[in-house]
Amino acid sequence: MRAAVIAGLGGYVPPNLVTNADLTARLDTSDEWIRSRTGIASRHVVSPGTATSDLAVEAGRRALESSGASEADALVLATTTPDHPCPATAPDVAARLGLGPVAALDISAVCSGFLYGLAVSAGLIAAGTAERVLLVGADAFTTIVDPEDRGVAVIFADGAGAVVLRAGEPDEPGAVGPVVLGSDGEHRHLIQVPAGGSRQPSAGVAPAPGDRFFRMRGRETYRHAVDRMTAVSRDALVRAGWQVEDVDRLAAHQANARILGTVADELGVPPERRLSNIEQVGNTAAASVPLLLAQAAAEGELTEGMRVLLTAFGGGLAWGATTVRWPRLGPLTAPDRPGAEVPVPGMRPASSIRSTR
Repeated sequence: MRAAVIAGLGGYVPPNLVTNADLTARLDTSDEWIRSRTGIASRHVVSPGTATSDLAVEAGRRALESSGASEADALVLATTTPDHPCPATAPDVAARLGLGPVAALDISAVCSGFLYGLAVSAGLIAAGTAERVLLVGADAFTTIVDPEDRGVAVIFADGAGAVVLRAGEPDEPGAVGPVVLGSDGEHRHLIQVPAGGSRQPSAGVAPAPGDRFFRMRGRETYRHAVDRMTAVSRDALVRAGWQVEDVDRLAAHQANARILGTVADELGVPPERRLSNIEQVGNTAAASVPLLLAQAAAEGELTEGMRVLLTAFGGGLAWGATTVRWPRLGPLTAPDRPGAEVPVPGMRPASSIRSTR
């Protein structure tokens, strides 16, 4: 069976940096409280006028450049914060990248969206529907976070990460291993945005003012995140024929430092083999894993031949994991390097938008 092989990689965070000091100026919290509970010191957030598509376009462009190609047969966008409820955001991203009338679709699995996107993209390639897929994980998550909710406002941030996947052989460097996925809708209430869907209008319920904001039951979510990421990671290792000792780097969804540490400890991955950028960028939801990979690769933390375990957990509840033997990639741009402004079709661009064709 044809495998999906990583051929390009890109990441992008908006230039607006918010530090813990910025948050403590308006919230009842402290730098020590935030760091001790989340491991976060700063995060990047979108400026007015910047949307998820703008982040996705820039990350996608960088991934295409890294691959040495300007074309893809399909674009898959993992996001919880589409530009609009309808239509999907992926076709807009594909058009702005100049990909033409290719297949383009959104998928929603919150923070596990990139892993779900890998499975969808690998399926498109295996089925012969596409030879090359651009997979983007992007979220402007701060647009759905209550800025006065200390429990989540200090955690979430904005960004995008992307990979170009091409058809290849299962045993070559960059080939994505078996993607293991799972979900548990009985606990959907733990991570939720109550308004914006069909449930409230169908029931004749007027949304409360706070219903448009993201809500999370932190303590219960913590337990599920640790249990699910640990179990699915072990399953992915078995299906790949790896032992935990074979793992050179663990790239886990950057939920918070406590979850990351506990999952790695449960798996038996030592500290020097754990990738992390949560201190600098926070929790970027669907962008988290690809953004982590892009930063680590740009900084030389990921080198050719390394065996990498990817895992993530998010709302749904949904989770996933897979493995990859790291390939040699083209030139990479650091995610925090600014992009170039591009007009949004039909709109006058805000000066703060930093995305490009």
